[in-house]
Amino acid sequence: MASIEAQELIRSLSSASLSLVLAESCTAGLAADLIARIPGASQVFWGSFVCYSIDAKQRMLGVDQEFILRYGAVSGETACAMAEGALARSGADLAAAVTGLAGPDGDGSSIPVGTVWIGVAGRERQSRSSVFHYSGSRNEIRLAAALDTLRELIRNIPHG
Repeated sequence: MASIEAQELIRSLSSASLSLVLAESCTAGLAADLIARIPGASQVFWGSFVCYSIDAKQRMLGVDQEFILRYGAVSGETACAMAEGALARSGADLAAAVTGLAGPDGDGSSIPVGTVWIGVAGRERQSRSSVFHYSGSRNEIRLAAALDTLRELIRNIPHG
């Protein structure tokens, strides 16, 4: 089933003549899957990095280990760094990254399960991040985060 958010995202990217790359951690490719379900997605979707582990964030996106130690894997700073890394390693115009704790257990930090940061970066603009707090099962949190990633992208597409 295609989501309304994914359909709107594809339309908006196409209208703005922009392409998209994703960097997903806790959603593990779910946002990319939602996008790929839409006919015509290949015209605007460059691809996705699934960077589930800290090591993957470092190797695939170039997020420095010291940076992650300083800010944490689940932070606005890391979400932005992930988006910037995806943008730098792709041919896309716009990037989004999602990192968080889907549960059922935490990561040993004081960050509660259900906390998710979404970062958005563009080639000619400052990256920005937003925090979300979800409740529910692990997969409910993952789906909510994937859908909010699409919504954040729609809000951040430059028009005209």
